[in-house]
Amino acid sequence: MSEDVPNLFAGLPPEGAPAETFATLVSAPGARIERIVSRGQASPPGFWYDQEEDEWVAVLAGAATLRFEDAPEPLRLAPGDHVWIARNRRHRVEATADPTIWLAVHLASG
Repeated sequence: MSEDVPNLFAGLPPEGAPAETFATLVSAPGARIERIVSRGQASPPGFWYDQEEDEWVAVLAGAATLRFEDAPEPLRLAPGDHVWIARNRRHRVEATADPTIWLAVHLASG
């Protein structure tokens, strides 16, 4: 019996896609794992994420710059870099390479 094995680098949106794409890979009570593909996108001016869940995010390919409201300098991420974002820690995506492939794990607080 043969089983298809999903690949994190397969089925990427086309170059220049107008928006980031989010694909849920695994979902269970209290947790969600997703692949995010950025094609040069950044957060809109003045926009900050303020999530009700903890998030661990890793850059698998490409590069990104994150800014945290409570940090004086932006955080530059390269392939293999990962960061923990505690719930309600305001942050934004300043820049991404085309493409940047992220792996994100969201954990419900509780």
